[in-house]
Amino acid sequence: MILCLDVGNSQIYGGLFDGGRLRAQFRRSSTVHSSSDELGVFFRSVLRENQVNPDDVSAIAICSVVPDMLYSLRACCQRYFRLEPLVLKPGVKTGLKIAYRDPKEVGADRIADAVGAIKLFPGRNLIVADFGTATTLCAITKHKEFLGGNIIPGVRLAMEALETRTAQLPSVEIVTPSSALGRSTVESIQAGLYWSNVGMVRELVSRITAEVFSDAPPLVIGTGGFAQLFNREKLFDYLVPDLILTGLMEIVRLNE
Repeated sequence: MILCLDVGNSQIYGGLFDGGRLRAQFRRSSTVHSSSDELGVFFRSVLRENQVNPDDVSAIAICSVVPDMLYSLRACCQRYFRLEPLVLKPGVKTGLKIAYRDPKEVGADRIADAVGAIKLFPGRNLIVADFGTATTLCAITKHKEFLGGNIIPGVRLAMEALETRTAQLPSVEIVTPSSALGRSTVESIQAGLYWSNVGMVRELVSRITAEVFSDAPPLVIGTGGFAQLFNREKLFDYLVPDLILTGLMEIVRLNE
């Protein structure tokens, strides 16, 4: 069994693969102050809660955008699983051709998303929209070339910015609004957050398609914690919540 861990700025998203099948998923708040013991106890406990013997884990893959957590994560894997984790970083085989000016700048989460998308939708031009702490769009060609994309403040980050940097605007629940026109402060924030993201993604997908995919329109893949919120707007051809875990699983296979 292979344990895949996506370490984001807000959460650790984990999944356990058994023979290529995603058997269990879980989430935990991520904090740079988490010790290896805290992480190890949590991972072993959550696996047991999913009727899995932690000792059956044969490999661990980590994709992290929080460098300060890597020391604790490595120590956790070594002590609690007796395994050296595969950390997605420059030099790890991914099967991608990176067209960034500096390939080392591409976040591990974006690489894992791209690998997962290629695995599920081979031979297609792709745009992956990942709605996490940051919202990212990534363009990948049918020839497995990662072209680049966009990085934008995520829905929750935008809401927190309004709350903390203004004197009178409150924190609000992030929901799908019933109207584009808010008739209270809360409704106005909710509608603004939601519809600005819808318009932003549509515009970026349209521009990227015109610039680099004029020969064959891309499939648009939605993923990330907030992607489901926007699914009714038909922004995506496919919604794949566990895309990044699929990518990590494929990277493990490529590096065997």
